[in-house]
Amino acid sequence: MNDQRSAAGVAAAAEQAVAVAVPEVAPALGDAAGPARPKGRGAALAPVALVVAGGLSVQFGSAVAVLLMPRAGALGVVTLRLAVAALVMLVVCRPKLRGHSRADWGTVLAFGLAMGGMNTLFYQAADRIPLGAAVTLEVLGPLALSVFASRRLINVVWAGLALGGVVLLGGGGFDRLDPVGAAYALGAGAMWAAYIVFSARTGRRFPQADGLALALVVAALLSLPLGIMESGSKLLVPSTLGLGAAVALLSSVLPYTLELMALRRLPAPTFAILMSLEPAIAATAGFLILDQALTTTDALAIALVIGASMGAVRSQTRRLRPRER
Repeated sequence: MNDQRSAAGVAAAAEQAVAVAVPEVAPALGDAAGPARPKGRGAALAPVALVVAGGLSVQFGSAVAVLLMPRAGALGVVTLRLAVAALVMLVVCRPKLRGHSRADWGTVLAFGLAMGGMNTLFYQAADRIPLGAAVTLEVLGPLALSVFASRRLINVVWAGLALGGVVLLGGGGFDRLDPVGAAYALGAGAMWAAYIVFSARTGRRFPQADGLALALVVAALLSLPLGIMESGSKLLVPSTLGLGAAVALLSSVLPYTLELMALRRLPAPTFAILMSLEPAIAATAGFLILDQALTTTDALAIALVIGASMGAVRSQTRRLRPRER
């Protein structure tokens, strides 16, 4: 669940006014030479493939996290996930601490707050309601962002189709769910939308994945007291640490990095609609790992969200095509 694209020659005021209304074309991760305009259908689809791969990783990681909750508790799992992810990213990225403005640090702080809040609320939800339902409610945040941020009617159409699939996947209503768990999932969706916005700003202000590494540190520090209060020494059991590290790699390090790379070249509205795939992926992970069976209605809902995502991809490739001529 990450959103960054920037290009030289665009006024900073426009970038600040609407975080999601930024150029679609940006330098690849680690490219300090300047903006590189993607060419061809393959280049247009590459960031989409990264987003889908990140979704698969994070949802199967979430399924593993649900299995870990009886050992470490929901807050303990969040702490393990974010702490291990922060350590890995600090070692890999070695972000520079000097040379950043106060606004840069404020952006990283906001990004870390959104990330920590999103994870904490989501795992509280997953501890109370089925994984597929939790993600179904959570994805409403990015869907709302895609509707409000998009300046193209077609994105509203695809968002509406995806929303229909999301509602269908929830069985046409969520009254059968634990209301506290549902509220946590909706709160996680709001934080997910904030995550997308501040991830975009962080990607424009920090090179490579430096901003992501620093934001993970912020999120880990925020979650640490909560995890210690809930689980204490249980977090230090070797098997729990090992599973926590697996969750961190699957649910944080790999997907966040893939999405950060993808969203340097992918418009935020398209990204938000692609997030509609998350309930389908979560339902599949729940079926394979947690024995949460899929119904015919679930399958139809999955088809709707996949159709919406395919439409978003086609819109993206068509928009890039005229620029190549």
